Formats: sequence, C-alpha cells, structure tokens
Amino acid sequence: MSEPKSCPHCGNRKKKRSQEEKDALIRRLKLAEGQIRGIQKMLEEDAYCPDVLVQVSAVSAALNSFNRELLACHIRSCVAEDIREGKDEAIDEFVRTLQKLMK
Repeated sequence: MSEPKSCPHCGNRKKKRSQEEKDALIRRLKLAEGQIRGIQKMLEEDAYCPDVLVQVSAVSAALNSFNRELLACHIRSCVAEDIREGKDEAIDEFVRTLQKLMK
C-alpha cells in the first residue's frame, strides 16, 4: 500500500493512501473546518463566551478524532511494514511522534 517514504534526491516523505482513507480523513478535516467557521461567525455575532468555548472544545475533539484515525492508519501501514522489513528506526520515529502528540 505505501510507496517509499522519502525521495532519495530531495528527502520529501510521501504516503500513498487509498481513496477510501483519503476520503475519511478529509471528511474529518472538513467537519473541523466547518466548526471553526461557525466559531468565527459566533465571534462576529458577539456570542456568549461559554457558548464559544463549547464549540472550541468540539473542534478540539474533531481534530483529536482525525489524529486517532491517521495514527491508526500509520500504525497499520507504515509502521507495521517497516517493522516487517527489519527497519527498527520506525519504532523510534513512532515514539517521537507519540511524544509530540502528547504534549
């Protein structure tokens, strides 16, 4: 499923995703985007602070949901594939990623 993670010439990492995976991830981002637009409108209309805060919390939850989905896809494809190929550095990269996500 996944293509090489980096170009030997420029070092850019890429991940080949199925259309289904792309659609699911994009759907989650569009949900968060719509919620952010809603928050902007609430501010423009002088909405009550607690109401805005509840919507901000909903955006955070939507982005966390996106992260969980993307992380699961990453583990199932890239990490598992690298481990099968004996690339132990994939574990270190995965741990660093988790550390960044848990800040």
